[in-house]
Amino acid sequence: MTRSRRIGLLGGTLDPIHVGHLDAAEAARAALSLDEVLVIPAHDPPHRAGEPHASAFHRFAMVSLAIDGRPGYRASDLELRRDGPSYTALTLRDLGARGLQASQLYFIIGADAFAEIATWYEYPAILDACQFALVARPGTTIEEALARTPDLRNRVGQTIHLVPAKTSPASSSGIRARLAAGDAVDGLVPPAVGRHISTHQLYRTVNELHGQD
Repeated sequence: MTRSRRIGLLGGTLDPIHVGHLDAAEAARAALSLDEVLVIPAHDPPHRAGEPHASAFHRFAMVSLAIDGRPGYRASDLELRRDGPSYTALTLRDLGARGLQASQLYFIIGADAFAEIATWYEYPAILDACQFALVARPGTTIEEALARTPDLRNRVGQTIHLVPAKTSPASSSGIRARLAAGDAVDGLVPPAVGRHISTHQLYRTVNELHGQD
């Protein structure tokens, strides 16, 4: 009997996507034998104050460039095409309507974000809408995330899967700050993403002040 196809979901503002995101996705893919990873930039991230700094067009382009040449990775515009807040619960519902089961979907989440999961839309029902791949992140260990969500420990090994990987400390906010200051971001984003940022002059202070892309 063949097992069901396993699909990883890497979501977020991805403003910009960086090597830490890719480290987490690859760690989950390897640990959980994922057949495919969908990278899904958010249209309107509900847990972030203000609009994304780069447009949906540029963020989707950077995701596409970041995963180019990575077998099994695919950029998805599922949330970019949907109006309103980009709630993960709605994305999982959309995927379910396409015939995918909760047991097939593995939402890849850093320990820092997982520690705040009780604030998510449709919590706790969302816990039954997919599997969670909980990946360690610099600054927040898996154990620290579980300590802040003690009621969820009984789900570990069932719908919450621990991925104690080492991931880059890169952060989107830190990258934006470096770019605004005119500093290099080599090694923090994939080279193709860096070239796209440079070509389109993204994240410069003048762009943020005037709302340009």
